[in-house]
Amino acid sequence: MLIRIVRMTFQPEKVHDFLAIFDHSKDHIRYFVGCHHLELLQDADNQAIFSTYSHWESAQALENYRQSEFFRNTWAATKILFAEKPLVFSHYSFIKV
Repeated sequence: MLIRIVRMTFQPEKVHDFLAIFDHSKDHIRYFVGCHHLELLQDADNQAIFSTYSHWESAQALENYRQSEFFRNTWAATKILFAEKPLVFSHYSFIKV
């Protein structure tokens, strides 16, 4: 299981636009082949910072999603709203408690 975290800082006036994009796309992402979990997190101290937290069957499943037309279109609409470059982390689950 690959865990993917993408931390995005938005222009404060563009947060509403991002939330509309996410609301429109969340189910498509959740039901993409290989996606097992998707959450949207908001930073506790800065309301313009969000992170997506997703679980993927494999690195290849994530890559298949990233190569999809849906991802390319959604990412193009999202990245123009950023105030800073996003931070991306990929992890494998190490110990389950």
